[in-house]
Amino acid sequence: MLISALIILLLVLSPIIYSHAQFGAVPRGERLRRISMSAHFVKNKFRNSEPTVLRTGKISVKKIKDFILNPAENTAPGPGELQAVKTDLHQLSVRKGDLYVWFGHSSFLLRLSGKIILADPVFCKAAPFKFINRPFKDADIYRPEDMPQKIDFLLISHDHWDHLDYGTVKRIRDRVGYVVCPLGVGADLQRWGYPKDRIIELDWDESWTSDDSSITFTSKETRHFTGRAFWNPRTMPAAWYIKSPERNIFFSGDGGWGSRFERFSKEKLDIDLAIMENGQYNQMWNQIHTLPKYLGEEIRLLAPKRFVTVHHSKFRLSDHPWDEPLRNEILAEQETGVPLVRTYIGKVVEL
Repeated sequence: MLISALIILLLVLSPIIYSHAQFGAVPRGERLRRISMSAHFVKNKFRNSEPTVLRTGKISVKKIKDFILNPAENTAPGPGELQAVKTDLHQLSVRKGDLYVWFGHSSFLLRLSGKIILADPVFCKAAPFKFINRPFKDADIYRPEDMPQKIDFLLISHDHWDHLDYGTVKRIRDRVGYVVCPLGVGADLQRWGYPKDRIIELDWDESWTSDDSSITFTSKETRHFTGRAFWNPRTMPAAWYIKSPERNIFFSGDGGWGSRFERFSKEKLDIDLAIMENGQYNQMWNQIHTLPKYLGEEIRLLAPKRFVTVHHSKFRLSDHPWDEPLRNEILAEQETGVPLVRTYIGKVVEL
């Protein structure tokens, strides 16, 4: 009864709630005209190259209530079970070479050719309200102010709250050189004070190279959905292929198993490190998040030299055991023979 009342209350108050800046902005004008020219924008929505549904089953009020009030066993770590360390990121300059630092879920930092790339940073909240999608205690140790003073590129995979955090991107804004994001997502960043000429929005298979030619970002298709509210967001989700003089990185973003991995295989992408989604999956939404049984196949088709996994160990967005993704990545390593980069929150990995 309480859950039903809350849902009704949210619907009644939604016009007031959605007026808040944290819900972003719907693309309009020149931005919308560019979106409408995309071959992937069909009947006022972005479409995957293969039919994709958000859910393959019904979500009832009872299921929502049980998920919130009666979580399955072992869906959150106990005291001391989650490994994490608070690293002084302002001192990264004393380390040489390319680096990778993971902050839990899909937030990570790359240093490539001396340039700092901060991807999907979520250090404030992963939902409109703090009581939703609360982080695990031991995983919630970083804040926007902990990030390096100069962030050359803010990289966003899509506009969901657990990947695009209003509080975080507002507080790091003055330290960011460029934002690189999928089509449409720039509307949110521009509303939040990022200059239009510093926002780079890319369609799938479209590339952009930095001013000094040190880093090239290429947007790749992913099988997912977008939106920060109930209206049609007209925004695109993306995976990313990042090229630097020393090495190439593939970031899968969020997305379910699909034919795009066969295409990536035929493209013979030269990948030194693949950063793969692994967590928050459920058979009910099997087309928009990678199920464990497909993780190894995705890695095999990408054929990277090494891989690491993300999208786990910080939030409970599904009902699988919190540490199951940690076992999944080891199984994927055994299945494919591709070396796994074993890491934990806050550890600096020298690439």
